Amino acid sequence: MTWRVLHSGPGEAAWNMAWDEALLEHVSRVGQPVLRFYGWTQPAATFGYFQKIADVERATLLRPLIRRPTGGGIVPHDADWTYSAVFPPGHEWHGLKAEESYRRIHDWIRLAFAELQVTTELAPCCQKSLPGQCFVGHEKSDLLWRGKKIAGAAQRRNQLGLLIQGSVQPPVASIGRAAFERAMLAVAERTFQAVWAELAPDPALRRQAEKLRAEKFSRQGYNGKR
Repeated sequence: MTWRVLHSGPGEAAWNMAWDEALLEHVSRVGQPVLRFYGWTQPAATFGYFQKIADVERATLLRPLIRRPTGGGIVPHDADWTYSAVFPPGHEWHGLKAEESYRRIHDWIRLAFAELQVTTELAPCCQKSLPGQCFVGHEKSDLLWRGKKIAGAAQRRNQLGLLIQGSVQPPVASIGRAAFERAMLAVAERTFQAVWAELAPDPALRRQAEKLRAEKFSRQGYNGKR
């Protein structure tokens, strides 16, 4: 089955969130899963859709603060490796329960690190974290390296499809991001029988991403609405 990959490169925070939501809105038209790798042009923090802005502002000094289209807690973005995985309605992943898709995305990353000779594991249960902080403590099926959380994710599943947004804190300096991304693709070929093809965003997708950036994710009315 053909899966699409999109290497977006670094972007500013509102633009990154806009691209992920635009992909969710268009994935049924694409008709295939999309894996997007992207980075950040400046330090920033994203926070879960249901979090209160006042709590977020007290919990981190990072700015800008951008509300994600997915749930979860505060995620600092600077040196992390970020990705999104988007699945159309009717795809197997779209039909999974949230707990299973969360486990599966992190097992995919675990296998990618194994390709690179780095041993990680899925958290069997929870360890209490600070309120709203994604990488302090861990939840069941987060990815751990030597007992420390190095990968977390947040999800949004609706009639448009399934969006998973994830962040990876590189465990060792000797592994580059490009090698990690290649390992992710190789694991999917074996595990999910994915046949990879580049996604070339068409004008409609680009226009929607720009609209969402300008009219939603760049607006204080959205980011501070709770």
